[in-house]
Amino acid sequence: MKKAEAEKAIRYLATQWPNTLSKEDRADPSFSTFKSWLAANRYSSYLDFRSVMGADYDAEAWFDEELGQMWRR
Repeated sequence: MKKAEAEKAIRYLATQWPNTLSKEDRADPSFSTFKSWLAANRYSSYLDFRSVMGADYDAEAWFDEELGQMWRR
């Protein structure tokens, strides 16, 4: 998977994923829960790309940006 393709998919899925959560879970979305959801829904291939910092690091940054959580970094 190319990094640019993975970024596009992760950003899109990060905005769709909260719709699958309860109202309480939407208040504090977790990347680890999102990552588990990706695996359960056969999207984990989007975390398989080359990255200097590591695919999980980049994916979490995209996740945080999409959900307005950059204050966590």
